[in-house]
Formats: sequence, structure tokens, C-alpha cells
Amino acid sequence: MCPNERHDHGHDLAQGGELPIRSEFIAWAEFLQISGVHPSRLGELIELGWLEPRRTAGEGYLFRRLDVYRTRKLERICADFELSSLGGTIVVDLLDRIDRLERRVRELEAQR
Repeated sequence: MCPNERHDHGHDLAQGGELPIRSEFIAWAEFLQISGVHPSRLGELIELGWLEPRRTAGEGYLFRRLDVYRTRKLERICADFELSSLGGTIVVDLLDRIDRLERRVRELEAQR
């Protein structure tokens, strides 16, 4: 292949064609590596419906990168306050809701 030739093999390339564009989604193994959670814990969070990954054609899972952040937050809260998974998910969901509401209040105040 010539140095100036560009073969992306079906992947979106970043500007300049050097690196693939970072996807919003990550696979099961990458999620486990980045989040540090045990596979059974990840399965539990999916069964609870707290994580809702997309399914691939090969019956794999694709998670949002935001789910890594939320799962790490869940793990810290469960450990720090000795909460069950269900209790921790409720706390994280409420914290996320508070964050969204505070953002909305700031937006509305900025419009005055």
C-alpha cells in the first residue's frame, strides 16, 4: 500500500485519517477492564435493568461509556454505605436526577 493511500476497512476515521473515531459504545470485556467490576456483578446490574446495553448480532453486549462512570459511582456508594445493589442503584439514579434538575435550574436562571 502506498503511504498516502487510505484504507479504513469500514471504520470511520478521524480527521487526517490516522486513528479511528472513538465510539460511544464499548464491548463487555472493555467495560469490565475499565470499570473494574466482576462479570457476575455486571450481569446482576443488567438483570436489574439498571444497565441496558445494546445487543450485537453475535449476542454480545455494547455499553455506553457513560455506564462505566455510573457503575464506578455505584460501586463506591455501595462500598462506602454498605448498600445492596438495588439500594445503590436507587441512590445513583437519584443523584443523577438531582444533577439534571440543578443543571436545568441554572439554564433557567441564565435566561432571566
